[in-house]
Amino acid sequence: MTCFQPFKALRPYPEFAQQVLCPPYDVISTEEARRLAAEHPRSFLHVIRSEVDLPGADPYSDEVYRKAAENLAALEHEGIYFTEKESIYYIYSQTQNGRTQTGIVGCASIDDYENGTIKKHEITRTEKELDRIRHFDTCSADTEPVFFFFRNDAGISGIMQDITRSGMPAYDVTDCEGVRHRLWPVYDRNICEKLRVLFDRLPGMYIADGHHRTASAARVGEKRRAAAPDYDGSEEFNRFMAVAFPADQLKVFGYHRLVRDLNGLSEDTFLQKISEICSVQKITGADPVPAAGHTCSMYLGKTWYRLSFEGSILHPDDPVASLDVALLQDLILAPLLGIEDPRTDPRIRFAGGTKGTDFLKNCVDSGEMATAFAMYPVSLEEIMKVADAGLVMPPKSTWFEPKLGSGLFVHRF
Repeated sequence: MTCFQPFKALRPYPEFAQQVLCPPYDVISTEEARRLAAEHPRSFLHVIRSEVDLPGADPYSDEVYRKAAENLAALEHEGIYFTEKESIYYIYSQTQNGRTQTGIVGCASIDDYENGTIKKHEITRTEKELDRIRHFDTCSADTEPVFFFFRNDAGISGIMQDITRSGMPAYDVTDCEGVRHRLWPVYDRNICEKLRVLFDRLPGMYIADGHHRTASAARVGEKRRAAAPDYDGSEEFNRFMAVAFPADQLKVFGYHRLVRDLNGLSEDTFLQKISEICSVQKITGADPVPAAGHTCSMYLGKTWYRLSFEGSILHPDDPVASLDVALLQDLILAPLLGIEDPRTDPRIRFAGGTKGTDFLKNCVDSGEMATAFAMYPVSLEEIMKVADAGLVMPPKSTWFEPKLGSGLFVHRF
């Protein structure tokens, strides 16, 4: 049983949607955020990265969080944003490079997060949670949605298709990366109730992207509950905003690895040691992108190699140890290259899947990196198996794209 409800979004009037739309807070640097915010004075970056308006300020200082709240309030006071009169759902689609994914914007329950109905597959870090806790709490709003997915449901997908095919979207805007964003408010009360019932029947939902935002939203809700011991569950602080997609709408990309040095090994010795662990085949005249699971492509010494994990080194009964990223970490990165903790080791870098094999090759050829590994994407089924088992994946296992846009809807509490 999953609680995913309609809500009264704070959102821009259609004529301002293009101006406020911006990337999520955690995918751009402070310098890039400052540049984009200067070019777009109404960008929602002034809310989610409000340090851009306070040159020299510590981005984690109280004044930065207060500035975020002030900028959010100003968007409404200046007539750029308005609050929906009724609680509704919103159908939200994104199109990138010809592929479209469509989901539903609503509010999830902090209780579902705490009881495991909302399933996670990553470890969160307290210091990263604290930033968004202070941001959400000071703004009294979920300023950005979390990215969820759920097992395919014909009823929910049918309603989404009917709405997107039959009516014009309220927003049809394109971001700075060329991703098209469209939004259809669902004003029909009967359809909203049908969706609520259909979500109620789902056994659970999965976090695709935004584990820290989810944890932070839950902590803010708990804090508000503690300050209001007579709460009855209807208060908005009991919920947080998310976009939920059917699993068949999404595409997972590989999350690649680059290593700065070979831990004192020569290229020949490193290659020999790998050949004692897994099958190694030189790639000639073919696309080096991995074409199947339990393989990855390694670039070393201006040559691509196909590494195949086979036989007894596989762990089919262990949903984590059987992942390609775990096999690479446990068999090669840790024992051969000395990278014991990829979360903290400065010798390893990660590249999201839209940065392809040419990017990896260039990083090595330039001398910046010694070797690179192009990974085959983790499947949604693998993610669900890990999450259902209450386990976590190795760091940097999944890359979802396109990222959700920010600024098109806000949940006030």
